[in-house]
Amino acid sequence: MRTLLILTLATVLSTSCKDEKPAELRPGPWHATLEVQDGKELPFSFELAAQDDSYNLTIFNAGEEIAVDEIRTIGDSIIIRIPAFDGYIAGRYTSEEITGNFIKEELDRSQPFSAIFGERPRFTVKQEPGFDVSGIWEATFGNDSTDFYPAKGIFSQEGYKVKGTFRTTTGDYRYLDGVVRGDSLLLSTFDGAHAFLFAAAYKDSVLQGTFYSGNHFQEPFSAKRNEDFELQDEENITYLKEGYDSFQFAFPNSSGDTVSLEDDRYKNKAVIVQLMGSWCPNCLDETRFLVDYLENNPTEGLEIVALAFEYAKTEEKAFHSIKRLEERVGITYPVLLAQYGSSSKTKAQEKLPMLNHVWSYPTTIFIDKKGEVRKIHTGFNGPATGEKYTEFKAEFDSLVKELLSE
Repeated sequence: MRTLLILTLATVLSTSCKDEKPAELRPGPWHATLEVQDGKELPFSFELAAQDDSYNLTIFNAGEEIAVDEIRTIGDSIIIRIPAFDGYIAGRYTSEEITGNFIKEELDRSQPFSAIFGERPRFTVKQEPGFDVSGIWEATFGNDSTDFYPAKGIFSQEGYKVKGTFRTTTGDYRYLDGVVRGDSLLLSTFDGAHAFLFAAAYKDSVLQGTFYSGNHFQEPFSAKRNEDFELQDEENITYLKEGYDSFQFAFPNSSGDTVSLEDDRYKNKAVIVQLMGSWCPNCLDETRFLVDYLENNPTEGLEIVALAFEYAKTEEKAFHSIKRLEERVGITYPVLLAQYGSSSKTKAQEKLPMLNHVWSYPTTIFIDKKGEVRKIHTGFNGPATGEKYTEFKAEFDSLVKELLSE
């Protein structure tokens, strides 16, 4: 696979043998698809704009807009790099078509991609909706070969159009955008890190379907209406093991200096420790929230430090990914490299033996001025979760103010 990706990139960057000037991409709406499994396609939309001698575009997922300004063209070849993440689209183009692959080199993955110019619906709809998916759904994902896990579906529907998300104890499945057509529910999202497609049939008040992640993974899911359903409390999943009375770490920053909570910077201060990865969309949501919180609530009594668990295969590449995230999001707090070569949560727990387990990225640890762990929050309920995100922000602010007042 590594050889295939190198050959693909080399081919894309090669210039055309023809003498004529390559066509210019047409500004305006584009309809894109990624191939997943079972012959299915994951659709999404973007808007392309020309700016001087370059291009930028905006990807749309329900209420989310992702601005992309790293677009490079050579001859009739194009590279589109998604902000913050390492995934990129590489292909060839005409004025009204792009064909190529969505590539994640560090994971040796390549997914066929195509886009055509023009305004088109995300999903083609030829049937009137046979049901209304609006409301709360109690869902279960997995099968006999994987661990079953619960999820909470939160959806709203207008006509045939649907938006919402699935929440799990480790975070949410982003801004899902889709339709109900006949007795089928179709949802998709693409953010440059994850490419998700949910396809389900509705029968006897139950949704039965398949969740596709890129073209490398799929699992079944089922869901039934339950307006009272709630997931396990995110604050009771990860905790300090018996025999430990504090949280400790010692990891390097990009300058090679080892940083720990014993450093003067953190003494007699409230500290928030973020377990994260530059590849993780839920971590990106939390990082943006933390950056914004520090900007709007400046105080010398609060410190935030992130521990990054990177799947980049070398330390150099891992720090490159971290630096890219820092620059794109404007991170002002330290991001340390806790692990590279794998984002395995089992290996992460070995680096942090005081925790019963690392269940999710992100995981957020709140430490008071005495160095005592006051709360460990698993996962992150991002903006796509609506009311849950609003609740989180209020609870976060209340806890931080409590820690600072002590």
